Amino acid sequence: MSKQIGLLHRGVTLLAAVAFVATWSSGFLVPAFAVVEVSPFTLLVWRFVPLAAVLLALALARGLTRSAGAAVLRRQAVIGLFAQFGYCVFVYAAIGAGIATGTVALIDAVQPLVVAVLVGPLLGLQVRGAQWAGLAVGALGVLLVVRSQLEGASAHPSAYLLSLLAMSCLIVATFLQRRSDAQAGVLTTLTVHVVVTAAALVVVAAATGTLVPPPSATFWLAAGFAAAVPTLAAYGLYWWLLRRVGVTALNALLFLIAPATATGGAVLLGEQLTVVTLVGFALCGAGVAVVMAYETSASGTAPQARATRAEEPGGCEAKAPGRPGALIAVGTARAPRGDPPRPGRRSTRGSGRRARRAGRTPR
Repeated sequence: MSKQIGLLHRGVTLLAAVAFVATWSSGFLVPAFAVVEVSPFTLLVWRFVPLAAVLLALALARGLTRSAGAAVLRRQAVIGLFAQFGYCVFVYAAIGAGIATGTVALIDAVQPLVVAVLVGPLLGLQVRGAQWAGLAVGALGVLLVVRSQLEGASAHPSAYLLSLLAMSCLIVATFLQRRSDAQAGVLTTLTVHVVVTAAALVVVAAATGTLVPPPSATFWLAAGFAAAVPTLAAYGLYWWLLRRVGVTALNALLFLIAPATATGGAVLLGEQLTVVTLVGFALCGAGVAVVMAYETSASGTAPQARATRAEEPGGCEAKAPGRPGALIAVGTARAPRGDPPRPGRRSTRGSGRRARRAGRTPR
């Protein structure tokens, strides 16, 4: 039975990983269509504002904001400014400046290598040699996938800094989330991130004169799709997978974003797929498989070790899974009235009556 449950959990994780890659990749393709005639800020405002209203109403109705606490909400607000506001603004600005979608995805996919370098000193974790090998193979695959796009790019060289800033924002958000002791649910996290991003976008769009949307059905279709898929689905899966598979494995999945974006560009934008591109696809898949396989085996042994330690004699506390630093008591529940006396402890029921008959004071 436990083996079947384990297979089910791995299957759910695999499906979530595939959906994450597909939904996240769509976020690079939407601005390539939608920001041709409008400002990137206009599309971003009307991507986030309606979704923020829906999520906030749902969170208030379920009481999620009260249960999370003010400290958690403040920290998630800061994370959201990096994870969604900063990341999306710089990605849209880079694509609007003329950088190809695959190139933006390439620079974004370098993030796992930066995370792997910083994960030790910042999170106190260790990246194994097999994971380094998987990350290196995946990086090579990404470079091959977007090689042709780099040669044909016409944007100014300084525009590539926008993609680097987008990558940096997501790295900062990931580390802030992992270093936080107080964790919020996925819906609470997504609601806070979307609300603070919508508020910041309204301020920026109003200051730049790009707040009014155009009277175009195509614009509203793109805004609705961007709100539902790259925002609601992709970011929800991102934070869910961050808790499920860990920071290294999740960032390794970003290696698949560039190949998926290149495939979408070939189908929707007419970009050419070559033999080099297909080889890059294979290398990206191999790199992700190595990192994911190691992370899955490591995470599978951790709960068993925790359970063994909790059952040892003399152990009175156990780590609450998924909550760093949270402690739960083991074996401290009070016995209900009517239970037999505990061993080693003499019952005093009726002793007062017997003592009064004998003329003695009860103990």
